[in-house]
Amino acid sequence: MSEGVHSLNTSMRNLNDIRTEIEAATARRTELWHILSEEGHKPEVAAELEELNARIDDLWNEHRQTRATMLHGDREQIIQRARAEERLSRAA
Repeated sequence: MSEGVHSLNTSMRNLNDIRTEIEAATARRTELWHILSEEGHKPEVAAELEELNARIDDLWNEHRQTRATMLHGDREQIIQRARAEERLSRAA
């Protein structure tokens, strides 16, 4: 089990790193909203805002997935255990 945890830690980013990136992206998003509200619609600013919103969504998804993996283990290992338990219960 410790091997699985070790390999997970090397392939996953730290929650604090993800959170720091979310905070920076959120701050930039606030700046973009201010630019749009003060200077009117600018296509390049609107496009950056749209990309940033998608990036923030991706970061939150990564944060949730990383947290779930840390709490409950790798998704594939959980599925394998559940299938093994199901086979054992059917055999009993």
